[in-house]
Amino acid sequence: MTFSEEVKRELARIAVADACCQRAELAALIRLNGSIEISRAGQWGLSVTTQNPATARVIFKLFRAVFGVQAEIYVRRKVRLRKNNVYMVWCRGNVPQLLRRVGLVDDDAGVDHGVAPWVVESQCCRRAYLRGAFLATGAINDPRKVSYHLEIATEYEDQARVLCQLMEQEQLSPKVVPRKDTLVVYLKESEQIVRFLNVIGAHTALLHFEDARIRKQMRNQINRLVNAETANLSKTVDAAMRQTEAIRLLAARQQLAQLSPGLRQIAELRLAHPEASLQELGQLADPPLSKSAVNHRLRKLVHLAFGKEE
Repeated sequence: MTFSEEVKRELARIAVADACCQRAELAALIRLNGSIEISRAGQWGLSVTTQNPATARVIFKLFRAVFGVQAEIYVRRKVRLRKNNVYMVWCRGNVPQLLRRVGLVDDDAGVDHGVAPWVVESQCCRRAYLRGAFLATGAINDPRKVSYHLEIATEYEDQARVLCQLMEQEQLSPKVVPRKDTLVVYLKESEQIVRFLNVIGAHTALLHFEDARIRKQMRNQINRLVNAETANLSKTVDAAMRQTEAIRLLAARQQLAQLSPGLRQIAELRLAHPEASLQELGQLADPPLSKSAVNHRLRKLVHLAFGKEE
């Protein structure tokens, strides 16, 4: 089961008690996944299609238990690509009246591709609408495996604008990008996705998301520290090898005896302890030297051997 399916299964278990929120949730499901048919005899039909069984149960429950219309579920299996089941919830009741009740049909203007303002007037209804929108066409990446991404797809620019407005009222910052024949409203930042999950009531998914995010941050921090330490160690080893090579070159030229006592002492300590750090060499010196003093003397030795400092 994907993370998106886990989130939708959790959302489907939410008991929505207020009629206004039930109306808003169903409005989003119909708007994003619904299809209206009118027969030659003038009979209206409404179908809402989804590949998620949890979403199909929510639609069926809202149709029959809440709005009292006759509904049936049909299941067919896709034959191409991913062979998932497709669930179609078919409504044969008074479809025009149902669409008016959820604010998708206006007596004067006909079908509205957005949503009536009175449907999402209160905060609870706005959140219910966003929950229905995610149940309909939402998707979220598994935070343990890939980059953070949450999206809701729609075919209509008006609907994309509505989703953005509702999200912005919840202090979210969605963006819209075209993808083939659809518009995708998406969130990328992990904090934004966490807030969206809280808004739509997916609290268990939120905890799983936060746990994965914290683990990923800790793992990335550890990797950065290890990489930095490895890089520093590599630089230290390279510098020590360079210094040892310089001192051996000076010895081959019989120039060590000509060095000052301080430089000669550091040269002998480096040859005796090629793996030691600057701080360790300073502690071995007599009298002890600071790390800066040891580094200065070793750079001087390299300069004398090669004509340039490290």
